[in-house]
Amino acid sequence: MTLDTPFPFTALHGQPLLQSALLLATVDPLIGGVLVEGPRGTAKSTAARALAALLPGGRFVNLPLSASEEQLVGSLDLEAVLQGGEVRFRPGLLARAHEGVLYVDEVNLLADGLVDLLLDVCASGVNRIERDGISHAHAARLTLVGTMNPEEGELRPQLLDRFGLFVRLDNVLPPAERQAIVRARLAFDADPAAFAARHAPAQQALAARIASARAALPQIEFSDADHERVAALCHAAAVEGVRADLVMLRAARAHAALAGRGAIDAADIDAVAELVLAHRRHAEAEAGQASHTPPPLPSDSSGRQHDTAQAPADTAEPEDDWGALPPQVVPIAGVKSVRPLHAKKP
Repeated sequence: MTLDTPFPFTALHGQPLLQSALLLATVDPLIGGVLVEGPRGTAKSTAARALAALLPGGRFVNLPLSASEEQLVGSLDLEAVLQGGEVRFRPGLLARAHEGVLYVDEVNLLADGLVDLLLDVCASGVNRIERDGISHAHAARLTLVGTMNPEEGELRPQLLDRFGLFVRLDNVLPPAERQAIVRARLAFDADPAAFAARHAPAQQALAARIASARAALPQIEFSDADHERVAALCHAAAVEGVRADLVMLRAARAHAALAGRGAIDAADIDAVAELVLAHRRHAEAEAGQASHTPPPLPSDSSGRQHDTAQAPADTAEPEDDWGALPPQVVPIAGVKSVRPLHAKKP
């Protein structure tokens, strides 16, 4: 992919859940970013770059794992101090990513302190600096996209919970989707400009939808029914705290705004629920869901399934004890004491 022509977002194939999560977090950056888990080669960085191209400034900022806190939040402009004795703020990566996309590859390998700081800024939309004689604050409404490969380590649960949405990618795709991805990739590599031109109308329409959804967001209110449904879903998932409730409501509102609706309905909540709960659901809740799933019906040698649970218990025939006598009831009073057996002496 060339640096001047990013792959069109509307030409992505095979990752609809990832595209949906990225759009939601872009419509409302206060959702708290998207954490994407999956192996290499699943278009994570391609999707993030493509998303940035839909935004007015087209800003895409990559945060390297070696970045320092000063590089991230900003620092004192030493040149201004040395030349004129002036205390001036030098913007960092957060300022550069304002109204754009901040991408962190292998975020699970980033220092916990920086991840915590990033998530703080995403949740508030403001970067505040109090250090080196600087007291400064600036807007930082950005779409945070963090990726991780679970084989290289996990995020601490406290940090995992603070990511708004979570997407787990499957690297095993159906043949038809694999073909579509490869064909699109080859066509783009052969002529990026022509490929982008073919998708320009769809790109412009999606960019307009995002802008319209952002503008409509403040007018969409949360009803009592929305609160009740979200609370029930979060309670059933046994999530800790109420962060999941807040994120789910925001995500449902963004989903409704993207669809051009002026109110949230149950379908909006259901559409975003798993993105919000997948990384927060308590293990006991998962076990409870599994226990309520009926086991598969046994099948005979012909492959046909039979519901043995419908047969009365007294008509079921034993499988392993053929010819065994039925059990007899023995009264306790009729049982005589039995002397212990001793091995005979040779």
